[in-house]
Amino acid sequence: MEMPVPDAQVISRKPELVARLRRVLPAEAVIDDPAETRAYECDALTAYRCAPLCAVLPSSTHEVSQVLAICHELGVPVVPRGSGTSLAGGALPTADSVILGVARMNAVIETDYANRFIRVQTGRTNLSVSGAVEADGFFYAPDPSSQLACAIAGNIAMNSGGAHCLKYGVTTNNLLGVTLVMMDGEVVEIGGAHLDAGGLDLLGVICGSEGQLGVVTEATLRILPKPEGARPVLVGYDSNEVAGRCVSDIIESGILPVAIEFMDLPCIRATDAFSGAGYPDCEALLIIEVEGSEAEIQEQLAIITAIARRHNPVELRESRSAEESAKIWLGRKSAFGAMGQINDYMCLDGTIPVNTLPFVLGRIADLSREFGLDVANVFHAGDGNMHPLILFNANQSGQLELCEALGAEILKLCVEVGGCLTGEHGVGIEKRDLMLVQYDVGDLEAQMRVKDVFDPRWLLNPAKVFPLAVSAGRRG
Repeated sequence: MEMPVPDAQVISRKPELVARLRRVLPAEAVIDDPAETRAYECDALTAYRCAPLCAVLPSSTHEVSQVLAICHELGVPVVPRGSGTSLAGGALPTADSVILGVARMNAVIETDYANRFIRVQTGRTNLSVSGAVEADGFFYAPDPSSQLACAIAGNIAMNSGGAHCLKYGVTTNNLLGVTLVMMDGEVVEIGGAHLDAGGLDLLGVICGSEGQLGVVTEATLRILPKPEGARPVLVGYDSNEVAGRCVSDIIESGILPVAIEFMDLPCIRATDAFSGAGYPDCEALLIIEVEGSEAEIQEQLAIITAIARRHNPVELRESRSAEESAKIWLGRKSAFGAMGQINDYMCLDGTIPVNTLPFVLGRIADLSREFGLDVANVFHAGDGNMHPLILFNANQSGQLELCEALGAEILKLCVEVGGCLTGEHGVGIEKRDLMLVQYDVGDLEAQMRVKDVFDPRWLLNPAKVFPLAVSAGRRG
């Protein structure tokens, strides 16, 4: 993966940079020892590594502002970082950059149940947002698989979703406002504790911008009353294509489950061995969850199970208790950890129209055979957000490159059937050079002009999102 040549002049300014940063931050919040900066050399896309000049861990919006003002004055690139769980290399530093981590910024600032919002610092983890309000009967809807660790900052940067995004939407549908620090240190408020702000939809521009436009330090998030009840049903099929048709038929019926999750045989076996969830040994597994009152749940499940039976399932298991529900979800929630125990893998993130699921799953199987690499599928089937896991041996020469080539073909396939390159992981560096598959140069030029407005010197999160050949000459 090509990265720009580090700026030797910037690197030569490290002593001055570190000295100035230590004047505005506590000593322990500036990390410049090369051995210690290795902790920040990559995110969850571990195939690519590069230690930064230094890392800083501010505790407030004011400290973030001071850090950015110094870096702006010295011409030092800055890479914003939440919890480092990005699977797309979104927080990969360059050798001449400063990592700005928001992990210490994790406070709840305000909770308003009457108006259904919570305001938090963006270093707070996703799951702990719901944790702050669940005792009062509320929750925060977006639930990425990494929700125990991932930060709200990263969720906003990548517009993350999760298993329940089919009904509740992704981050952009649950984000009301942000405090944004511009690269020159200016602090601006966008949106707020209301449904829609007047004027340009700047909040829509910020959410999903991958740290290209500013550093989000505080966020106002929509919270919702917890549903009366929820119940999943587990359905097993003897082929991926049949399971895909079942998903398409459920969506076409007009029923809106809170989640439809899909796993194929390699993933089913790995997660069952890892978690003891008791899944059937079949080619494809669907977990379909509905919620509401008991009457609503029964009515929805009756329609869903009738559709599922039309496709001749090998097993259909409806939960009858909270314990059974937890067991059904256990394997799905531990899928990525389970796959990591059996092999190295690259997790993709293409999104497709739901009615193309059977065709796309068949083509992925063909590509898997063609490239000689196994592919396990686990994804949010209800909204077509695919997460193929390409298994490879990182210690074998040429395997990573082969894996990347297969991944590129799968993502191109997603675009060809009317989908897009990413649903929630972002572009980062992983899909950066595939952007021209989805957009022409004119489209990218329009996007880059937005970055020109927010970050004229192109110092924020360098070498991400835009192909280097297209963005050449913009930094400086």
